[in-house]
Amino acid sequence: MISAGLIKELREMSGAGMLDCKSALEKTNGNIEEAMDWLREKGFATATKKSSRIAAEGLAKIFIKDNKAVVVEVNAETDFVSKNEEFVEMIDTIGGVILDSKANSVEDALELSYEEGTINDLIVAKTAKIGEKLSLRRISVLEKETDQHFGEYLHNGGKIAVLTLVEGGNEEVAKDVAMQSAAMKPQYVLIEDVPEEVVAREREVLKEQSMNEGKSEEIATKMVEGRIKKFFKEIVLVEQAFIKDGDIDVKTYLNNNNAKLLQMIRFEVGEGMEKRSDDFASEVMSQIKGE
Repeated sequence: MISAGLIKELREMSGAGMLDCKSALEKTNGNIEEAMDWLREKGFATATKKSSRIAAEGLAKIFIKDNKAVVVEVNAETDFVSKNEEFVEMIDTIGGVILDSKANSVEDALELSYEEGTINDLIVAKTAKIGEKLSLRRISVLEKETDQHFGEYLHNGGKIAVLTLVEGGNEEVAKDVAMQSAAMKPQYVLIEDVPEEVVAREREVLKEQSMNEGKSEEIATKMVEGRIKKFFKEIVLVEQAFIKDGDIDVKTYLNNNNAKLLQMIRFEVGEGMEKRSDDFASEVMSQIKGE
């Protein structure tokens, strides 16, 4: 039996109707990726990538000192806590300590010492005081050379944090690219960063989609090439239309400013984590049963 949770996940990923999602999962024995492909091939879904399941609350923040930058995400159970002064101060302490250390992983960061113990001790103490489970979910560290620039952008008070590293150009260019990433949610920086298996799978889906529209295999194969370019323009940062000037792409904007994008770190709070839902399962099942 297909679970309501799986139907919900596929519905959020695809934008397709609930019953179509149920049918897709039944036809693919509950394999969500194959179900997503089936929906797209049948024209029931238009999404070209997964939509992350946003669940955990909290904040992401960027810390920069000289040629080093750190991005952290700290989670809480409710959005209310993310506005708590003690919670924000805790994140500032964590970021500052990591910035002054050689830690490159959450495990290393939790063992770092500060005035009153370790970072792990701090989180445990604040969990007890605030009354919600708090956790350091992830960190990322970047270092730059003298001819390189960091671009930082926080959206919605820290629900999305983006850090870019650009060679040439200036900080304004780097920040513009960070804003682009925050707004357009790219999955990769360059086309060559997209795994071959992802491209191959997309080609196959697009070909089946075209053939289901009544096109011959030869025409469908040709159509794939045009559609795969559109796919790249959606998931690859430098290929996206530039949000400040839709007549050019990000790659052209960078070239116009003698800049090259080297790295991009994008943290969206709670992405990929299970969202708590109280009544959704019963809602789904009642609709499926026609109640």
